Amino acid sequence: MGTLLLLIIYLAFISLGLPDSLLGSAWPVMRPELGAPIGMAGVLSMTISIGTIVSSLISGSVARRFGTGPVTLVSCILTAGALAGFSVAPSIIWLMVCAIPLGLGAGAVDSALNHYVAARYKAHHMSWLHCFWGVGATAGPIIMATFLNGNASWRDGYQAVAGIQFTLVIVLLVSLPLWRRLAAQQSTGLGDKPTEGDSLSGHSGAGKPHLKSVMFALACFLFYCGVETTVGLWGSSYLVKMKGLAADQAALWVSIYYAGITIGRFITGFVTFKLTNRQLIRTGQITTLAGTLLLLLPLPAGFSLCGLLVAGLGLSPIFPCMLHETPVRFGEARAQKIMGYQMAMAYTGSTLLPPLLGLLAGYTTIGIFPFFIATSAAAMLLFSERLNVFFGKQSASRNSI
Repeated sequence: MGTLLLLIIYLAFISLGLPDSLLGSAWPVMRPELGAPIGMAGVLSMTISIGTIVSSLISGSVARRFGTGPVTLVSCILTAGALAGFSVAPSIIWLMVCAIPLGLGAGAVDSALNHYVAARYKAHHMSWLHCFWGVGATAGPIIMATFLNGNASWRDGYQAVAGIQFTLVIVLLVSLPLWRRLAAQQSTGLGDKPTEGDSLSGHSGAGKPHLKSVMFALACFLFYCGVETTVGLWGSSYLVKMKGLAADQAALWVSIYYAGITIGRFITGFVTFKLTNRQLIRTGQITTLAGTLLLLLPLPAGFSLCGLLVAGLGLSPIFPCMLHETPVRFGEARAQKIMGYQMAMAYTGSTLLPPLLGLLAGYTTIGIFPFFIATSAAAMLLFSERLNVFFGKQSASRNSI
């Protein structure tokens, strides 16, 4: 029974990833039809992210009050309805209106399901859960490109994804008794719980975390999510404007980027047995910089495909490994609170950096895209290494006592 519910949660994470990459893939053809400036995609992305932040902050209390199953169901209804609204929106104003429930639904289901899996299933499921998000994020541009390549409208692509979301709504509605049954079993001690080996490791955190270390960690999350979201949103526009690709081809190339994240996270689940989190974080950040270098250099368009794939592979281990390092760095006693700060900063990066690039591109050209990504990735690496140095000195100080 628990396995069946876990499969449903995996499906929910696929659907969670589907809308994340749609806007960036469709924007090159949406913009002229709607008569919108190029930077408006950043405003729409920011509106979605603000809704995500708000719903994430309240999702814990809402899930405790109504249960994870009902919250997930309502959230999926919100996202499915919002995507259907995108498909028929006559103007940018209506897209802005639909962006609000899209963000609210996505944030609530993301936070609720992450907490549910972390509390009730073994640890390796969390890594693969985010891999399934990547499956959805990869499929989104492919679905959109299929409709664009077939001389259909971007609206048809949004309708197709909305249909998938409504199918998940039906699955979640049917599974509600299963959620309730498992909740009753777990309340009496009969349900699945993480084993001791799956629990978060690290010190007890008796000492108060140093403010500087917390700020370094928050900066890492801000720049990571800023890079990941900015590439997904503006990569297609960059390829169309600067590399001369057709919109459908550019959308497929962005799907390659998300495929790199997806494949990388699947592999990371096994590599963690050999390498530490910090080693994986550093390797991922350096690999991401290498991918941005391929975008930055004046090379043929084929190198841009390689750059997107390399960047996606590089980004793949960073986010889950940074999350897993939180109790090790700051102690289990304060991990939950600092984790909340980190997730808020992650959404802030997703909210602010993509529209910042859109604003800069509006005054200059979308050709600044690789420079922006390279600078942000370098900042992420810098703060991460500063954090490692800080804890290295702290560890050396403890050992000398």
